Amino acid sequence: MSLTHDLQYAIDLARGAGKIVMEHYGKVRRLTKRFEEAVTETDRASQRFIVAGLRRRFPDDGVIGEENETGQAITFEVPDPDRRVWVIDPIDGTNNFIAGLGTFAVCIALMERGTPVLGVVFDVTRDLVYASAKGEGAWLGNHRLKVLETPMGESSMVMMTSNVLDHHGRCPAWACRWIGQKGWKVRILGSAALEAAQVAAGVAHGAVTVNGKLWDAAPPAALVLEAGGLITDLQGNPIFPFDLRRYDGAKVPFLAAGPGAHGTLLSEIREDP
Repeated sequence: MSLTHDLQYAIDLARGAGKIVMEHYGKVRRLTKRFEEAVTETDRASQRFIVAGLRRRFPDDGVIGEENETGQAITFEVPDPDRRVWVIDPIDGTNNFIAGLGTFAVCIALMERGTPVLGVVFDVTRDLVYASAKGEGAWLGNHRLKVLETPMGESSMVMMTSNVLDHHGRCPAWACRWIGQKGWKVRILGSAALEAAQVAAGVAHGAVTVNGKLWDAAPPAALVLEAGGLITDLQGNPIFPFDLRRYDGAKVPFLAAGPGAHGTLLSEIREDP
């Protein structure tokens, strides 16, 4: 069954949420939620808008969202984890949004049987929509996306999220080496979804997210997979299908890469932890 109409609806919701976000850009204050993570009332307003739209059109689908109204938990309304479940990140890059750095995105994914089959990553300030649906390609506007298939080279670009500390609070040796070397071009945007979207777009050979959550992984994963790339955890194991039962916001580390680069990046991560 084609997901074309569902994808267009998700794009419209992301754009509508983006308008809410832009109305408050530069006018917000930083709040904190569980684990002292940053949040704003705009995150919650964006999610409310998206969830309301999904509820109108898809009342039987499940919803997982990064926020709830108190900040003490995520939104988890999943009657059947093996059926259709929408995953929402109302602002990916909240710290950028708060600081006035215009690199943040509204992200929506649709998962079926635990696998992302539709993804939208809306780069709000640049008005760029990265979107994909299973079997229908990944797109940036009218431009079809394809990952880089070449192996890592001397000047390959690698995206890396700003928080790479492991559960011991230690910076992995591979991350220190990547930042310190002169070959690969390491870039940190502060939005895991936008970083992984650069892999789908053929800009970067790979993107690593150490402390992401399901809503950081699922929307760009749909893009990367449809553009011919690979998504695994940092040990090379498949992330999807993902067991959605009782998901409570646990971390979902992931490596997104083109087929010619994935093995090299994975070896670096596994061999020099």
